[in-house]
Amino acid sequence: MTPQEFSAVPYPLGPGNDAVSAWVPARTGERWWLHGLLFLLTLFTATIVGAGMQVDFARNVPFDIDHSLRAFERVWRHPAMLFEGLPFSLTLLGILLAHEFGHYFMCLYYKLDASPPYFLPSPFLGTFGAFIRIRTAIYSKRALFDIGVAGPLAGFVMVLPAMAIGVAFSKIIPGIAQQGSLQFGTPALEWLLEALIFPGVPAADIYLHPVARAAWIGVFATALNLLPIGQLDGGHILYALAGDRHRILSKVFIILLIPLGPFFWWGWLFWAAVLFFLGRRHPVIYDDSDIGRARTRIGWLAMLIFVLCFTLAPFTPGGL
Repeated sequence: MTPQEFSAVPYPLGPGNDAVSAWVPARTGERWWLHGLLFLLTLFTATIVGAGMQVDFARNVPFDIDHSLRAFERVWRHPAMLFEGLPFSLTLLGILLAHEFGHYFMCLYYKLDASPPYFLPSPFLGTFGAFIRIRTAIYSKRALFDIGVAGPLAGFVMVLPAMAIGVAFSKIIPGIAQQGSLQFGTPALEWLLEALIFPGVPAADIYLHPVARAAWIGVFATALNLLPIGQLDGGHILYALAGDRHRILSKVFIILLIPLGPFFWWGWLFWAAVLFFLGRRHPVIYDDSDIGRARTRIGWLAMLIFVLCFTLAPFTPGGL
């Protein structure tokens, strides 16, 4: 596959050296109608899911996937319910927009041919995420690093206040987090904010407000993207920092995901397989100049964000 053709979910990257990419022409005929349609569909599904969450939150009923699906029927009969889902959907899409446009505007800075974000609607948690497509190869380590890190940093700037506000609006119901058909893990960021806002209260006793639930999804997406593997954002950052060692380090991190499956979340086995077969390799970067101390420090900041967002067991079936 040529560098001009490659694209991968979630964030394929393109060229970044001004001297090399200045010739790249501005793309015309972008299918803005498709991007707009996917965004509106995702806003619609996320708002319906959020409405179901808000109804459950008001009734002190634990989160349940079936409730989210039934929310579509309720909204069909009572369209005004959509307004109740806006705090969840606008928070979630605001986080995703910040992440994607962090990549997109950095691409514009480096004169890359990049698409606007593609949003993926979902009836379960409102969205399967979003991605941009960059249609040309990359030649500069600095550009690779800047584009790769811009998304997670911009997304985290939105995640942090959203999680803090959402946790502040949450409430204490003993054992609520261990009920329902799906239980959510507690990443370090959420744990720290809960300890600050509800000191001494176990995480299992805190019923997250829908805004906090939207921030949780943003936290999970941030952690996935910052996995230091292949063509994920974390993989791009790793390549910029480690160069040729990226390949072996990607394999090591994929191997580390495998034992997490049986003990914590079987989804790690799925991601290990996908990343091994589809996302392990990285396009060659021809400009091998050092990225400098400032970018190295930002790389360590991205690692800290990954630690704050990562959880060994993000999802657990109810009753376990």
